Amino acid sequence: MGKYTEDAQAIVAAVGGPDNITAATNCVTRLRFALADEGKVDKAALEEIDVVKGSFSAAGQFQVVIGPGTVEEVAADIQEQLGGVVATKEEVKAAAAAKMNPLQQFVKIFSDIFVPLLPALVTAGLLMGINNILTQPGIFGPESVVEMVPGTSGIAGMIITIANTAFVFLPVLIGWSAVKRFGGNPLLGIVLGCMLVHPDLLNAWGYGSAPEIPYWDIFGWQIPKIGYQGQVLPILVAAWVLVKIELWLKKRVHEGFQLLVVAPVALLVTGFLAFAIIGPITFTIGTWLAQGVTWLFYLVPAIGGFIYGLGYAPLVITGMHHTFLAVDLQLIATNGSTFLWPILALSNIAQGSVAIGCFFALRSEKQRSLAMTSGISAYLGITEPAMFGVNLRYKFPFLIAIACAAIGGSFIAYFGVVASSIGVGGIPGIFAIVPQYWGIFGIAMLFEIVVPMVVCFIYAKRQFGKEDAATELAEEDAALAAAVS
Repeated sequence: MGKYTEDAQAIVAAVGGPDNITAATNCVTRLRFALADEGKVDKAALEEIDVVKGSFSAAGQFQVVIGPGTVEEVAADIQEQLGGVVATKEEVKAAAAAKMNPLQQFVKIFSDIFVPLLPALVTAGLLMGINNILTQPGIFGPESVVEMVPGTSGIAGMIITIANTAFVFLPVLIGWSAVKRFGGNPLLGIVLGCMLVHPDLLNAWGYGSAPEIPYWDIFGWQIPKIGYQGQVLPILVAAWVLVKIELWLKKRVHEGFQLLVVAPVALLVTGFLAFAIIGPITFTIGTWLAQGVTWLFYLVPAIGGFIYGLGYAPLVITGMHHTFLAVDLQLIATNGSTFLWPILALSNIAQGSVAIGCFFALRSEKQRSLAMTSGISAYLGITEPAMFGVNLRYKFPFLIAIACAAIGGSFIAYFGVVASSIGVGGIPGIFAIVPQYWGIFGIAMLFEIVVPMVVCFIYAKRQFGKEDAATELAEEDAALAAAVS
């Protein structure tokens, strides 16, 4: 019997009982269920459970928001209710995938590949922010910290080396995650990624300024010896090809010879295709994609920022926001920075602010506690508890948040604010912003903290006041009817 046994029993009952649960697991903040019939879910009963902060359906899974830390204990008690059968995330996703349409499945692929990489990318962004603090003049004085204290230059150099690693070797990370997602041997994905950033190749970031391009000459066919540091598309396509070849060989090669045949042949063929065909084509497509997005966004920056700010939070509901992580990474690889990610950070801050605005207006202690804790969580980049536990529940906080995010996005886009990396998508996100834009981004961040909170508080007081009055009137009518009878 665990600490949350009663809550676990209530959750299982509310989602339709054990017979309705095909598979169950958890992530950092949520319980994830693959259900036979989502129509059997009793959302009203779920909302009454103390430990539940919200629920929603996405990517074929019914997800119950619990919060970091607690979710692990609740999940353990739920597994006990289900007979101790523990499903992996992959099994739950596989059970849910059968219900998804082609677009949802496509988005799910990006989510499955890039979400596991977020800890490394966010860490890199934070470290780059520390490096910015040390090397940017004007923060603590007219000179930078490394200029004022020369001994710190080595620290700054070491920090930027550590921070850049995730981006320089991004194909290695994507190779591991993509091959694992496509059903192949993740170790081969790591080797494939290493091949694409081998030090013997011309660095992708030096491609434009290189005096000449080295080539492999194969019977007159000149294949450029170019690396793909920081690139996304080449390794994604190559990983898919690698898995197809690996699985094809495994079906046809006797087990006794697989170790000698499958991996060497799969890597050799995929490596050749990657350098000769896949790499050059996808590198060009990725460059065109980055240039096209940049051109469209900067054609009318304020409108582009407004639209992305308005649409980002709704994309989170559908799960499609994960596809833009690949776009961010491609922009960083091509341009050295991204203009989309700063708007993401503002959107998350706005979601946190309206939740805290509700905290000051709500009367229920449970809802007040949820609003405050989830609002702080959103300020630190985890928005699901705030969005699904508070903002979407009352609707108007969500609308206020996306309107303010659109205004903030338009403002920073007009001034050309960019981030040098992916960071924490909230208040700490300022450290990922290119230092020359800290002032502009700081103004926008202050706007997203104050304005959504105040507007939401004012509207919530009136809205909740009307609901309280309606409740009191209903109670008086009921009492009067009882007295007459």
